[in-house]
Amino acid sequence: MKILAFESSCDETAVAVVEDGRKVITDQIFSQADLHAVYGGVVPEIASRSHVEVISRLAQRALDVSGVSRDEIDAVAVTYAPGLIGTVLVGLNFAKAVALSLDVPLIPVHHIKGHVAANYIAYPELEPPFLCLAISGGNTLIIDVRSYTELKIIGATRDDAAGECFDKTARVLGLPYPGGKPIDMLSQGGDDKKYKLPRTNIDGAPYDMSFSGLKTAVINLVHNAEQKGEELDRASLAASFTAAVSDTLVPRTMMAAKELGYKKIAIAGGVAANSRIRADFKAAAEKEGYELYVPPLKLCGDNAAMIGCQGYFEYLAGNTAGSDLNAYANMEL
Repeated sequence: MKILAFESSCDETAVAVVEDGRKVITDQIFSQADLHAVYGGVVPEIASRSHVEVISRLAQRALDVSGVSRDEIDAVAVTYAPGLIGTVLVGLNFAKAVALSLDVPLIPVHHIKGHVAANYIAYPELEPPFLCLAISGGNTLIIDVRSYTELKIIGATRDDAAGECFDKTARVLGLPYPGGKPIDMLSQGGDDKKYKLPRTNIDGAPYDMSFSGLKTAVINLVHNAEQKGEELDRASLAASFTAAVSDTLVPRTMMAAKELGYKKIAIAGGVAANSRIRADFKAAAEKEGYELYVPPLKLCGDNAAMIGCQGYFEYLAGNTAGSDLNAYANMEL
């Protein structure tokens, strides 16, 4: 089964052709990072306009590169929630038109389910049930993946997502947007114990997280140093910040896996590309004897391949939609 998939939930326009949920024939991505870099973050109106400008040409390129004709497309999958409402609408409406013109089923895909599914592409042997930590610019979730389509959140951030915290920290340190990779590179030469930064625990909710205090602590530290004319060790601050994020994510995920009895742990989302977090998870999994699944860097960020993959399993479960399908900025799993 060949699925033409679309992803436009934020600042990447992506179109992929995926076969039988595991094989990626092509995954075409247009990044808007340069458009938003001058603003230090995503500007929704600019993002929406860019999607409108490129999505048709990108879809045609995906078909041309894949060698798959329009007649060979069996279904269309698309992200319909969550995300920036304007950008999600662009991809959704285009996907509706494509499904209608090709007379094939339209498959709605939850963006977070797509991130989890990126691991199915990277690891064909991986099957539910397992535990997954989804960490991105908009979400930080510990998920009980009970089946391909049944997922339950058992822990989440109460405020900022880990990825947002990375971007805000990068901005105050004078690093370019998006901030994940620049912080990762800067932190390599730093002392992760030089700056004492908070790790938050929430009473009565051991798997829930909070990153707003960490973000505020970094911003205050930088501003205070500037006001006093003191020189900051930027590399060590980046390393200390990354260690604080990892110390929030890794123990909770391992504790949840132990309580639920899972021996398989997966990580997904853009923040999963961070080298410190990947290394800490690897060490923790080896210590406990767990199997760890971490997608390659190209599958950590937003892409349409993961949407096509999850779309296949949604189709098998009978989850299709009509032309009245709407987009949603927020939607629980």
